[in-house]
Amino acid sequence: MTEPHIDSAGCSLHEPYALQVLGDEMEPEFPDRCIVIIEPTEQCPNPAFVFAEVEGVRWFRQYVRDASGSERLVALNPLYPEIGLDGLEWSVLGVIIQRNIRRQIKHYDYAQRSDAKPAAGITDLTGR
Repeated sequence: MTEPHIDSAGCSLHEPYALQVLGDEMEPEFPDRCIVIIEPTEQCPNPAFVFAEVEGVRWFRQYVRDASGSERLVALNPLYPEIGLDGLEWSVLGVIIQRNIRRQIKHYDYAQRSDAKPAAGITDLTGR
């Protein structure tokens, strides 16, 4: 059986997609089994809810950059430790733009933030 061919230049890789939250790490804002919509982007606003890859492991967390420039991923549930990003290989795969809990929808808008900077390791393949 051959591997399926994925056209990495296709626009579908740049369209928002949905994932289901599994676990309580982001409660109470994002409870277990809620649905989030992720928009692939090269911008990483501070703070922002992000889907990120750190050293080959994918995480749903809140990205935070402090005044000294130190970056970390934070679980909203205090039972889980922060993930310090300084010195690690990481990238943002997208930002959470919507949450759906039993048909109750909440939108997240990062466009009004002036401190958005390109996330580490992100390349814009759309040419925008």
